Amino acid sequence: MRFRPKGLHAICIILGLLPGIVLANDVVTIAVASNFASTGADLAAAYTEETGVEVRLSPGSTGKLYAQILHGAPYDIFLAADEQRPLLLEKRGYSVPGSRVTYAMGSLVLWSRDERLRGKDCYAVLRQGDYDHVALANPKTAPYGAAAQQFLVADNLWGSVSPRAVYGENISQTLQFVASGNANLGFIAHAQATTARIPAATCSWPVPETRHAPIRQQLVLLTRATENSAARRFLEFLKTGKAREIVRQHGYRVPE
Repeated sequence: MRFRPKGLHAICIILGLLPGIVLANDVVTIAVASNFASTGADLAAAYTEETGVEVRLSPGSTGKLYAQILHGAPYDIFLAADEQRPLLLEKRGYSVPGSRVTYAMGSLVLWSRDERLRGKDCYAVLRQGDYDHVALANPKTAPYGAAAQQFLVADNLWGSVSPRAVYGENISQTLQFVASGNANLGFIAHAQATTARIPAATCSWPVPETRHAPIRQQLVLLTRATENSAARRFLEFLKTGKAREIVRQHGYRVPE
């Protein structure tokens, strides 16, 4: 007598055999910090090409994505722009124990598209106050904004800059403020400044990393993805030479 699957069991077997049907473990949903969105897109494309697994990215500021996760947003992996939020998720039981690792190290650039600043020293312009507005990401929700604020405080410039500061919701919006001319200067991620997808700067100045806390970007596998083998394979993929090279090409340092 042959076994004939019935009901839901039969449906599951049929769906598993039909081509083009996407099952839960054939999709990875990733909350990614805005500064890492383009890098994440290239990593996702490489992973999909290698495995056939679909990767869905949801970019935003680290603070807002963190809040979404606390409120039940259906993400499998969180690629943050800091180490604070992944650590908090770990402590509060929202992530798989042992999954938290640093996947990239970022840095800041003071950047401009203002033609009046072409060829000038961006840092000197900032110190002299020869500008109308300076853009930075919201320090409360965006780690790159927090790093910019730390630098300005360390250099005794926060008092003069803060009244003329404009705040992006995330580092991508901050770049838009500067690129569009709504701010003369802005603190953006080095990775953004090196991409060919934005216009060339009229002046730029790398912010010394000794004048703000290190920007260690950490990730966690979220508890809803504990049994998602595709999500776990994506984390393994990030350790490969191919993935690490993609991250380097986007202007980040990769921890050894």
